[in-house]
Amino acid sequence: MTFNEGADIRGGKVRRRRGRTAGVAAGGGGLVVLAVFLIGQFTGVDVSGLLGGGTSGGGQASDTALTQCETGADANEQLDCRMQAAATSLDDYWASEVDGYPQPELILFEGAVDTGCGSATSAVGPFYCPPDQTVYIDTSFFEDLRTRFGSSGGSLAQLYVVAHEWGHHIQNVTGAMDGLDTSQAGPESDGVRLELQADCYAGAWVRAAQETTDADGDVFLEPVTSAQLADALSAAEAVGDDRIQESAGGGVNPETWTHGASEQRQEWFTTGLENGPGSCDTFSASTL
Repeated sequence: MTFNEGADIRGGKVRRRRGRTAGVAAGGGGLVVLAVFLIGQFTGVDVSGLLGGGTSGGGQASDTALTQCETGADANEQLDCRMQAAATSLDDYWASEVDGYPQPELILFEGAVDTGCGSATSAVGPFYCPPDQTVYIDTSFFEDLRTRFGSSGGSLAQLYVVAHEWGHHIQNVTGAMDGLDTSQAGPESDGVRLELQADCYAGAWVRAAQETTDADGDVFLEPVTSAQLADALSAAEAVGDDRIQESAGGGVNPETWTHGASEQRQEWFTTGLENGPGSCDTFSASTL
């Protein structure tokens, strides 16, 4: 996606965190433990070593606001500013869809990060932490998305990742996460339905983003091209459970799926893109 060069992108609550690059802790349990479990399910590899009893290394972390990011032109030139612009556009869109929408934060980091869910390394990948209502992204993941997972890696592929994590925020604040059994895996599991709904919400944002405007009425994004949509679909395909299992050199085992197959992720993203957020009730769908 290309941002309108004159759009004001300063609304998102985005910060770059520096100063902690090594060591993890299991404090807070919750999402980090679940995220590490999901990685193991993806790859068939034991990654429990990502969790430990304490922290080490990295020193005191400090956050920096992205004051250099002011316009859509900045977003088109700089990755951090693209994240700022995405957050601003996503906030504007979801504030119009969800009554009392609380604005989440987006923390960009390198290596490792302390969160309201405990501590994690970049190996966990992008994630949303419900207790502190914050999305965490090590931006080196976008290069991994292209080189390790086979996505085309274009700008809309990057924004798909951000919009998917925003989808988890919407699930959290609307109560969709309440009462789910995420301890089970499989193609029809609650975890898969949760992830596919977040994909659908990402598609719904893309559908509306070309009309979402800043305070001055300037649209944030220029019309999406077919090539850019292909970027987003390539990202959804790249992070499908079956694709990741194949890339890890093992067989495809649907009973261990936690996020859905590549085809499912593409289909639900497309469902949101074509029909909006009202079409994203994956929990009522008889088949996924």
